[in-house]
Amino acid sequence: MNGNARPLCCLRERGANPPPKVYVSDGKGLSGMPGSREEHMNLKKQRGFSLLELLITVAIGFTIAGITFMALMPMFNKNHVDSAYDTVLMTLRNTRNLAIAQSHQYYVNFNPAGFPAGTMQVTYQPAAVAGILPPVQQVSTVQIPSDITFAVMSGFPSNAPDGFGTGITAIDFGQGLGGGSLSYVSFMPDGSSRDSAGNYNSGIVYLSRTASDRYSSRAITVWGATGRIRGWRLYLQGGVNKWAQQ
Repeated sequence: MNGNARPLCCLRERGANPPPKVYVSDGKGLSGMPGSREEHMNLKKQRGFSLLELLITVAIGFTIAGITFMALMPMFNKNHVDSAYDTVLMTLRNTRNLAIAQSHQYYVNFNPAGFPAGTMQVTYQPAAVAGILPPVQQVSTVQIPSDITFAVMSGFPSNAPDGFGTGITAIDFGQGLGGGSLSYVSFMPDGSSRDSAGNYNSGIVYLSRTASDRYSSRAITVWGATGRIRGWRLYLQGGVNKWAQQ
């Protein structure tokens, strides 16, 4: 060793400057250098997202949610029509079964007075006592979805399901009786449907979502002589609207 050279430790003790720090270039900046890209990214990770980044993320989320909702709307509307159709169909069938099982006359009244539109009221006539019929008793009320109504739409064919009516009256029972449309079905203990005079009461009720296209509509018919209940759906065939049994 040179006799004039002094150890590094001695230089530090006397306040000498330490050796210069060496930085290595990685092509993106000087690694380890204060203010370098690497140090900037580490600082950003510690700081989190900026307000602008959060707003952009939220906006993208709302956009995706809106597109998804619009894509699913037709399915939601169809589910409401299907729900209303199933509700009316099962109410009629269950009421007919009650009339047979209980040996009473049961009624299904559509849109009865004093109830919201889209209501079905199920009532029954107790047996006569000493030749006098007691008042009709209410069994239950059933409500279809609020966006579905008992209604007809333009474009319904005049050739109605089972030949009941001409497609212009939403609740059209009392077919062939000559007394105008009736808004109720009355099931007898033998399963048939009759009016208050004992005549066979056949007819039809239409279900529509007026804010949608007509092809989502449904129809339900009741054949008076047997009480047979059928469901129908409108479809387009060869440019002509037709009802098909479901």
